[in-house]
Amino acid sequence: MSEAGGRRGCGCRVPQRASWSLVAATAALCLVLATSVCTAGAAPMSREEKQKLGNQVLEMFDHAYGNYMEHAYPADELMPLTCRGRVRGQEPSRGDVDDALGKFSLTLIDSLDTLVVLNKTKEFEDAVRKVLRDVNLDNDVVVSVFETNIRVLGGLLGGHSLAIMLKDKGEHMQWYNGELLQMAKQLGYKLLPAFNTTSGLPYPRINLKFGIRKPEARTGTETDTCTACAGTLILEFAALSRFTGATIFEEYARKALDFLWEKRQRSSNLVGVTINIHTGDWVRKDSGVGAGIDSYYEYLLKAYVLLGDDSFLERFNTHYDAIMRYISQPPLLLDVHIHKPMLNARTWMDALLAFFPGLQVLKGDIRPAIETHEMLYQVIKKHNFLPEAFTTDFRVHWAQHPLRPEFAESTYFLYKATGDPYYLEVGKTLIENLNKYARVPCGFAAMKDVRTGSHEDRMDSFFLAEMFKYLYLLFADKEDIIFDIEDYIFTTEAHLLPLWLSTTNRSISKKNTTSEYTELDDSNFDWTCPNTQILFPNDPLYAQSIREPLKNVVDKSCPRGIIRVEESFRSGAKPPLRARDFMATNPEHLEILKKMGAASSIDAEDGLRFMQEMIELSSQQQKEQQLPPRAVQIISHPFFGRVVLTAGPAQFGLDLSKHKETRGFVASSKPYNGCSELTNPEAVMGKIALIQRGQCMFAEKARNIQNAGAIGGIVIDDNEGSSSDTAPLFQMAGDGKDTDDIKIPMLFLFSKEGSIILDAIREHEQVEVLLSDKARDRDPEMENEEQPSSENDSQNQSAEQVLSLSQTVDLADQETPENPPDSHSESSSPADTEEAADFVPSEQISSSTENHETTSLDGECTDLDNQLQEQSETEEDSSPNVSWGSKAQPIDSILADWNEDIEAFEMMEKDEL
Repeated sequence: MSEAGGRRGCGCRVPQRASWSLVAATAALCLVLATSVCTAGAAPMSREEKQKLGNQVLEMFDHAYGNYMEHAYPADELMPLTCRGRVRGQEPSRGDVDDALGKFSLTLIDSLDTLVVLNKTKEFEDAVRKVLRDVNLDNDVVVSVFETNIRVLGGLLGGHSLAIMLKDKGEHMQWYNGELLQMAKQLGYKLLPAFNTTSGLPYPRINLKFGIRKPEARTGTETDTCTACAGTLILEFAALSRFTGATIFEEYARKALDFLWEKRQRSSNLVGVTINIHTGDWVRKDSGVGAGIDSYYEYLLKAYVLLGDDSFLERFNTHYDAIMRYISQPPLLLDVHIHKPMLNARTWMDALLAFFPGLQVLKGDIRPAIETHEMLYQVIKKHNFLPEAFTTDFRVHWAQHPLRPEFAESTYFLYKATGDPYYLEVGKTLIENLNKYARVPCGFAAMKDVRTGSHEDRMDSFFLAEMFKYLYLLFADKEDIIFDIEDYIFTTEAHLLPLWLSTTNRSISKKNTTSEYTELDDSNFDWTCPNTQILFPNDPLYAQSIREPLKNVVDKSCPRGIIRVEESFRSGAKPPLRARDFMATNPEHLEILKKMGAASSIDAEDGLRFMQEMIELSSQQQKEQQLPPRAVQIISHPFFGRVVLTAGPAQFGLDLSKHKETRGFVASSKPYNGCSELTNPEAVMGKIALIQRGQCMFAEKARNIQNAGAIGGIVIDDNEGSSSDTAPLFQMAGDGKDTDDIKIPMLFLFSKEGSIILDAIREHEQVEVLLSDKARDRDPEMENEEQPSSENDSQNQSAEQVLSLSQTVDLADQETPENPPDSHSESSSPADTEEAADFVPSEQISSSTENHETTSLDGECTDLDNQLQEQSETEEDSSPNVSWGSKAQPIDSILADWNEDIEAFEMMEKDEL
């Protein structure tokens, strides 16, 4: 989002052809007027507290940036748990996430203009020298065109913009002669071969050294790209053209945008998520404002702000009208089908849509911005962070959180637009949560699961590029910033581009290619900022009055569903049949099903919604058969709860979700495999026993350590090097016998996670851990007792704390050391086979994998659905409401006509960000 966005949403009329200096002057007055109206009666935050929070942001940035430079540079990113750099090819592949890494010191480049915003000019000058000296853009590595553009090209251009600003001031960067711009131009030419398609849409990936088509390139066979990937180029490419005079970059970016516009669905004016780069056919036909599309809309509006081309604003207004007509269901933003925009495509939202309230500020549509932002804030207050995806009733759908900055971005722009100190308190909460839950000795670690508080060994470059920038600006006064940020626009990566580019090297034809517009309901927004009196009525509690009804929205059902039912009762009609209420034995319900899709468009919508709910309900019922992940938290000196390991649960023993956590010191059992009576009962008495996986059943191990007096057990995988980062996730099951005699909690750790505890024992001897259903808050009193250490000691300690490696590790105790951790087969003795136990997979933290299996000792795998079906059949008599048996046939015939929609819903359910 952009500071210009805060201005253009201010509420004063701006002449269509006004110069940007006039725009800036008019906007500054508008912002003052809007702020004065909205803050009357609100309790302001004191200048001292704002300064304190700003200084806290500076310290947090120093912690993250300093550890990157000390432990990771020149690698692309810092791995904050293991205190080392992430180098492409030297760590297990993370799939598409690694396409952002190009061995070009990504975090340093992405952080350049953040250093200037935070008034760290000396560090900025040093960083620029390092980039010019060390960074190589000619590496034989395949990278994402989208990520390389917004992070690296944008970072170089943002650095160049502020370098020339500082040079003009005459204090810093006097030696600078456009070197960053030359690097940006070099990178721009390296990205251009990606546009060699018939459509003009770029390939999603390119080899920095060999381009696209060469055999050495190892890319160029892709056929699809996301809409945002192809539509988020115009700001960086146009800026590169305006800075250098080389028009080719802006021309290519405009051609891609033109093609996407022409391929929009004409009846709904929406675009899909994924498009074929050769044919222009939509591959994924769902549409929203989150992952895959988000920054396409953002760049249409910002291209108008930066370049002054009317066609971009016209296109944005057309799309925005469709978004508010179909996708916006305040306070929710739900994906729909582009051909059936009245039909929701999924029942969950992803975290990337948190940018949209900020874009609405730029648009000037404040009310829905306040509503959606407040809904997101309520989700954050429940989970400490915004889950990567959450359902319409605000349950966690994908539990990870990679420290995304979009919510902080929208918070900043809402504060700029309203002046409401409420948003300062929101920012304060973000700072507190980051320090309390994400801060580790070597930086800030992404959350692997917001429910358990476990970490992931990851600190993305955008965390430094965006999060600290927006948080600092939120609390900074104008005199705290060494330049006028009103003269710049923010890219989607929060890089700063100067608004004077709009009048520089304007050799690109501005032919209006926009055509076939629909009549817009918000035509008053076409050429003006909305009037201040419309945006900010003379009510000092305006924003609060919008937020108040949403204070408890997370603890209630979907608001739109409630409204729909209430309206139905008021009109005298019966409320629509919901999947959760359906009974196959109810003739009235069967009759309603028959009518769905036949009587009217409303019935058709109800029918498709019913099927969507049925699929979601079925998925949820399967998940409820599984146990959630557990946490192992090291709480003794010098860890004090900062190390959280996500553990796999057991289907027997003490249920940590229903009982108080188990706390105790750990001790290794003898024999280590725990398969016979322990020879060191005095060592494990009253402690949590460590046991190695293998050679016998989990339940047998549990009984042996329980008989020795242990208060809990941790099973560590015997496959050396296994890690929850790469292995499938399972939960421990019993041995096929009655396990009610097992009263202690049992958890499972992979080898890599288990080695953290074993290393801690070797170093500190006495190691105390907490076994619980989720991580507990750290103990500040104990932490304050820690004596200061030397710099070397601190570094060693950081390395020792290695860290909250994090995923649920739900494995069965059936593999031999020779087999890889993801293998489900194992040789076993006949005696073992007789006592074979099934192993039911636990829900992955991210909930993004649907490949659930059950594994038994003899290596046979059975499908979980079959197991659940068998279980359902055995419970048929006692559960008639969910029995589908022989009476399911009429329903099958009714639903036969809906197969296409059912498949579409199932595909959406399996989609990943």
